[in-house]
Amino acid sequence: MDLSFQLYSARNFQPWPEMLQALAANGYRQVEGYGDVYANPAEFAADLDNLGLKMPSGHFGIDMLEDDFDSALSIISAFGMTQVYCPYLNEEDRPKDAAGWQGFARRLATIGEKLASHGVAFGWHNHDFEFVALPDGQMPMAIILETAKNISWESDIAWIVVGGEDPFAWIEKYGDRISAIHVKDRAPEGENIDQDGWSDVGAGTMDWAALLTAVKNKTNASVYAVEHDNPSDAFAFAKNSFDNIQNF
Repeated sequence: MDLSFQLYSARNFQPWPEMLQALAANGYRQVEGYGDVYANPAEFAADLDNLGLKMPSGHFGIDMLEDDFDSALSIISAFGMTQVYCPYLNEEDRPKDAAGWQGFARRLATIGEKLASHGVAFGWHNHDFEFVALPDGQMPMAIILETAKNISWESDIAWIVVGGEDPFAWIEKYGDRISAIHVKDRAPEGENIDQDGWSDVGAGTMDWAALLTAVKNKTNASVYAVEHDNPSDAFAFAKNSFDNIQNF
């Protein structure tokens, strides 16, 4: 299992060359991209290549994928990405009922068809809001997966927990749709407030030994992206998390 590192985790720890060097030195072989690193794809891709790093997956906003597809495709090509995930939906844009989520899922399915025609797999990346039941009891995450049958799921497992759901149950039910996961950890309640309640992987409350076993046995995940939404020290987070994961 080659660990990836979601570069969003290090957005506040620049310059990038220093961070990338640290990731390679710590043992990472892959990174996952997001908007800020796409400004000069050729240069960034060359930096990765020089360090023996690859970027097989990346996050792209739905607006870019729908309204500026050619630019997104150019970035995808520059990095040699094979998997693309839409990572978020602003609160004001989130549907309020099942019909709305079905409509949103159809938009994702259309993007998936376009990317598939270029040999790129596409999926949705969850947060916690997809696990808040609608008035009729349905879960947005389930609606997305059941409506957009042609897309996969990058399962951010810690966000499932924050959303109040059992990640093992979702892995069991939708494992065949999971093509990537985010490996992140929650600090004990009331701790790491300055880091929005997140922690180094292996230093928090998530049972990652059992979770990784379930992911390996029950899903099609090929990307394991280590992430922290707001680390106090991204360099320490990257190293500590990589080292801890080796012991699971």
